Amino acid sequence: MSLLLSRRDLSFMLYDWLAVESLCERPRYADHSRETFEAALDTSEAIATDKFAPHNRKSDLNEPTFDGERVHMIPEVGEALRAFCDAGLMAAAQDYDLGGMQLPTVVDKACMAWFMAANIGTAAYPFLSIGNANLLLAHGTPAQIDAFVRPQMTGQFLGTMCLSEPQAGSSLSDVATRAVPDAAPDAAGDPLGPRYRLFGNKMWISAGEHELSENIVHLVLAKIPGPDGKPVPGVKGLSLFAVPKRIIKRDGTLGERNDVVLAGLNHKMGYRGTTNTLLNFGEGRHRPGADLGLDPAAGAIGWLVGQPGQGLAAMFHMMNEARIGVGLGATVLGYTGYLHALEYARNRPQGRLMGPAGKNAAAPQVPIVRHPDVRRMLLAQKAYVEGALGLNLYCARLVDDQHTHPDEAARAEAELLLDILTPIAKSWPSQWCLHANSLAIQVHGGYGYTRDYPVEQFYRDNRLNPIHEGTHGIQGLDLLGRKVVMQNGAALAALEARLRRDLGRAQAGEDAELQGYALQLDTRWRRLLAVTRELWDSGDPLLTLANASVYLEAFGHVVLAWVWLQQAMAVKGDDDFAQGKRQACRYFFAWELPSVDPQLDLLASLDTTTLDMQEGWF
Repeated sequence: MSLLLSRRDLSFMLYDWLAVESLCERPRYADHSRETFEAALDTSEAIATDKFAPHNRKSDLNEPTFDGERVHMIPEVGEALRAFCDAGLMAAAQDYDLGGMQLPTVVDKACMAWFMAANIGTAAYPFLSIGNANLLLAHGTPAQIDAFVRPQMTGQFLGTMCLSEPQAGSSLSDVATRAVPDAAPDAAGDPLGPRYRLFGNKMWISAGEHELSENIVHLVLAKIPGPDGKPVPGVKGLSLFAVPKRIIKRDGTLGERNDVVLAGLNHKMGYRGTTNTLLNFGEGRHRPGADLGLDPAAGAIGWLVGQPGQGLAAMFHMMNEARIGVGLGATVLGYTGYLHALEYARNRPQGRLMGPAGKNAAAPQVPIVRHPDVRRMLLAQKAYVEGALGLNLYCARLVDDQHTHPDEAARAEAELLLDILTPIAKSWPSQWCLHANSLAIQVHGGYGYTRDYPVEQFYRDNRLNPIHEGTHGIQGLDLLGRKVVMQNGAALAALEARLRRDLGRAQAGEDAELQGYALQLDTRWRRLLAVTRELWDSGDPLLTLANASVYLEAFGHVVLAWVWLQQAMAVKGDDDFAQGKRQACRYFFAWELPSVDPQLDLLASLDTTTLDMQEGWF
C-alpha cells in the first residue's frame, strides 16, 4: 500500500460517493469514462511516487540558495517537473485547444493530491502556474492567453501571484507598488494590451525566481495613479498586471531581462523546496524596452489584465482557487503522515497488554497499534484526513457543477456553495490535518522528533498552511463577516438546503446509527444558525467579528460532520475498509462534533474578553 495516499479511499470518494462517472454525460466530458479517469490517476500516482517523493527529504535538507545572480537548487526538482509536464498534467483540466485533456476538476484535483502528498515543495511550482493560467483565461485577452498561458500549459513558462508587500502583509489596501502608463508612443497600441511600468517590492512570493522554466509570468497587484497623480487609496485602486521575467518580443520569442530582480530568499521552517522570494520591480538594474523597439527606460514592463481598478476582483479568481488548493495540500500532508504513523504502529513492538492477571513480562512485546491510546491517535488522524479529503473533493465537484451543469439554477447554487465553503476548505484542513501531523509524531514517540523519520518534515511543511493565502483569522472574518450574510444569506441558505437533504436521507433510512448522527447534526446546525443571528443582532460589527475564529472552527466542525455523514451513507459492505469508514464517522460524532457546543455558547454570550484586552496589559 502506498504511504502517500489510499487509492481505495480516493476511488470510494470519486465513484461511490461523488459519482464522478455521471459527469461523462455532460458534453465537456463526453470523451471520458472511468477508464480514462483511472489512467490519469495511475499516471499521477506513478510520477509522484517515482519522481517527486524520492527527493522530498533531499530538497528539505538542500533548500535553494542565491549567489547574488542566480538561484541554485537540486536537479531533481527540474526533472520531476519535466515528467509532470511531459505527461500533460499541467493542462489536464484545460480545453483541448489549449493542449488539455478536459478532465473534470474533481479528477484533476485527485491527481494533484498525489504530487502534494509526495513533495509539497516541488508540487508548488505547477500548482501556482495552473492558478496563474486559470486567472488569465478568465480575465486576459486572447493575445495575453497566447503569450502567457499557452507556454504555461507545457511548462515552458511558470507563474506566480504577487500580492503581499513588506509593509502591507495581508492588508492589501496598503499595497504601495505603483504602475504608471508607459510613455512610449506605441504603448496604447501594444497587442498585449495597455503597457505600464511598475515600481515597488513584493514579499513572500513563492516560486518568484528560479531557472526551472524559460520564463516566469508574475501576476502583480499595483496601483495606477489617479487624476491627481496620486495612487487611489484602498483596494479600489488596485489593478492587475502580467509582468514576465523576460520580455516577450514582437515576434513572440523571448528577449531581454525585465526589471524584476530577486532581492533575497526567505528561509522557512518547512516547504523549503519552493523558492520564497522578495522581488524588486523597477529598481533600475535592468532598463527594458529595446526588444520592443523602445528606448530602454526605468520600470518593469507589465501589461494590464482586465480593467483598471478591478485587480483584486480578478486576483480573487486565483486566490480562491489557491485557498482550496492550500486546503488540499494541508489535507494530504496530514494523510501521508497518518499512513506513515499507521505503518510504524503496525511494525513497532513495544510493551505488553494488560491481562486478567496483569502484564506478563515474559510474553513477547506487541505492536504499538494494539495499545488503545495509539489506536485513539490513529483514529483521530483518520477522521481528520479522510474528512478533509472529502471536503476538498466535494468542493472540486462543485467547481465542475458551477461550470458544466446543464441547469442554470444548479450552476448558481454551486457557486454559492463554493463561496461559503471556501474559507472552511482552506482553514479546517490547515488546522486539523496539522494536528494529525502532530499526532503522527506522537505515535512515533522519540523517533518522530528526529530526522530519521519523515513525520517531522510533514509537520514543518504543513505549518505554513494556516498562514498563507489568508490566515486562519482572515478566513474567520471572511466567513462570518461576508459569506454568511452575502446576498441576504443566500449562500448560507444554499448550504442549509444541501445539508437538510442529506439529513432527510439519513432519517428516512433504516440505519438507527445514521439516524442518530442526523439528529446530532441537525441540533448543532440549528444552534449555529441561531448563534449567527445573535452575533449579527449585536449591532456592533467589531463585537460581532471579535471571535470570528471561534465561529470558523465551530462552523467547520459542523460541515465536517456533514461530510462524514455523507461518507457513512455512501459506504457499503462489511470489509475492513467499510468498517473503518463507519468507525471514523462514529469517532467524529462522539469525540469531535460535541466540541462545538461550548464554542457556540461562548459566541452567543457575546464575550468581550479578548476585545477588552488592552495592549499595556500584556
